[in-house]
Amino acid sequence: MGVCLMVFLISGCVEKPSKTYQGYVEGEFVYVAAPIAGRLDVLQVERGSQVKKGDLLFKLEADYRKDVAQEALNRQNQTIHALANLKKGKRPSEIQSIEARLKKAKEGLKLAKLEYTRRNRLIKKQFISEEQLDRARTEYKQQLQQVQEITAQIDTARLGARTDKIKAAQAEVKATQARFAQARWSLGQMTQYAKADGLVFDILYYPGEWVPAGRPIVSILPPENIKIRFFIPERKVGTLSLGQKVFVSFDGGRPLPAKIAFISPRTQYTPPVSMTRSRPQRPR
Repeated sequence: MGVCLMVFLISGCVEKPSKTYQGYVEGEFVYVAAPIAGRLDVLQVERGSQVKKGDLLFKLEADYRKDVAQEALNRQNQTIHALANLKKGKRPSEIQSIEARLKKAKEGLKLAKLEYTRRNRLIKKQFISEEQLDRARTEYKQQLQQVQEITAQIDTARLGARTDKIKAAQAEVKATQARFAQARWSLGQMTQYAKADGLVFDILYYPGEWVPAGRPIVSILPPENIKIRFFIPERKVGTLSLGQKVFVSFDGGRPLPAKIAFISPRTQYTPPVSMTRSRPQRPR
């Protein structure tokens, strides 16, 4: 972007310009692109319009990305639910069933103990044989072992899954959360908004066209990105300083105040652009 102009340097408090130099206006454009390829679905702006920060610029077709994000969300929810189940242990109805078995086993143990005690007394009086006492002792031990086993089953049922299983489930949850975050980010990138106020300088693609990843669709010129370049003789560089006030004059307008923000350390003999009266056409 180039426009011929004249720059007047101001010396001290003198109102009239002491020096005049030729230069041009240069715009540093903001090129807005989507990092993901897609077909341009909605173009909300047009060349020459003004936009505010946060205004919608364009949308790429996003149906596929929506499906991918939804699938990733469903998978994430499944892994979270599975992890919660591992931490909870068995359901209450299952624990109640084991408790009922324990109660029955304890009743059997109580009877076996009474019978074993009774036969211990009888053996001393030689009313029963050693074989009968052995059977009572064996029955008592079996009932005691059964009570101990069922008690251990209840303790295990009230706990969650083993630590290694829980860690594996936690890793799976993190992986599905990362995939969902990536899918959601990709979906969000299909729609782009203005990051700053400015002029829509050019439109590079139109609805229906396929846009490769990273290719700009809209170029915007924010007011603060408009710079003025002018050239002075090398021997005069030492008379300039950063922040020095100048006035800019151009055809069809009154002089505007400005200040020097940069002084090039390199010598340049000709402007880097060729000034013409015709406007260059955008290649298509």
